[in-house]
Parts: sequence; C-alpha cells; structure tokens
Amino acid sequence: MFITFEGPEGSGKSSQIALLSAWLQQQGFAVVQTREPGGTPIGDQIRACLHDVDNVEMTAVTEVLLYSASRAQLVEQVIRPALAAGKVVLCDRFADSTLAYQGYGRGLNLDDLQALTRIATGGLVPDLTILLDIDVARGLERRRVGGQEMNRLDLEALAFHERVRAGYHALAAAEPERWVVVNADQPVANVQAEIRRVVVSRLEQVHLAVSDQE
Repeated sequence: MFITFEGPEGSGKSSQIALLSAWLQQQGFAVVQTREPGGTPIGDQIRACLHDVDNVEMTAVTEVLLYSASRAQLVEQVIRPALAAGKVVLCDRFADSTLAYQGYGRGLNLDDLQALTRIATGGLVPDLTILLDIDVARGLERRRVGGQEMNRLDLEALAFHERVRAGYHALAAAEPERWVVVNADQPVANVQAEIRRVVVSRLEQVHLAVSDQE
C-alpha cells in the first residue's frame, strides 16, 4: 500500500509519518519510510540544490524539473521495489506537491505538470493521500519556533503559501476517494489517532479486496 502525506509547511508531516511507521511495524507490517525531494543519494543531492536559500535565480520551470527528476529516481529505486515486495510505503510529499506548489503556487500550467508527473512516476498514484491541513501563518510560525530549517520555499511570501494551501484543497475535493483531510492544528497524539483510524480502515479494505479475489 502506498500512502503519501501532503500539507502546508509546518503541518507536522515528518513527525506524524515517523509515529505511524513505528506503530505499523509494531502491528507486524513491513514499512518503508521516505520523502520528497530526496529519498535516494541522487535525490538528496537534488534536494540540497532545491532548498538552498542562495539559489534565488532558480526559475519555476527549473524547479519543477528538478523535483520531477528526484521523484523519478525515488519511484524506480525505492517505491516500486518496496510495493512489489508487499511493503507499506509512507512518503513525505509526492506528485501532488508539484501540482500544489508549482501549479497553484507558481502558476505553471496544471495540464503540463500532470503530463510531466506521469513521466516521472510512470503513472504511479498513491492508494491514500493524507492532507495535514493547517493555517499557513500558524504552520510557518511552528517551524520558526521549533528551530527547523527554513528552506528556499519556506521563505516565499505568505500569499504563495495561501495559494498552495488552496491548491491542496482543490486537489482533495477533486479526488475524495483518495484524499483524507486531517486537521493538523491539534495535539500530536490527536492527529496521530485520526491518521491511524484512516490507515487501518484502508488496510482493511485492501485485505478484503484481496480476499475476494482469492
């Protein structure tokens, strides 16, 4: 099962994925935890370039091509092999980030981005996408207070982040069968409990579907 986590900056994706990964492993599942951009040696080099605050001249097209290159490497090197081995894959951001950030945020053509994404992913689509939703000003403040790295995209104007958040909601509304929106502005334990309920429900559905085919 392929589960992705999306959301504005400071929504707590990394923390929630780590908690979910540990819990799933306790339940007996084999889990692979990864992230975008990065997740491979090549992807991590691309991540460093994308996040470098000194790269102020990077164009929106360059940006999306770099994200897509990292994604293509991650899909082939990590995600597809793990899924083929029957593992649960948890990914911190995936292709929907490109539509939200470079599409709704930067204003690049969504149809072009979807075509590029199909090339980078080979048509791979998550089974479940969890949107950890939070007010953008609140999320960015969380990052600052927590002393987290503020990368090149974090430092964009508030209006950019507002467009990204609106984009996420548009994507979730267009595919309600894949997306689940979780309020991330609540205690960590509450958010995790809600995520676990959603994931358990989907895993049960997958199990039933497999049983019906046997």
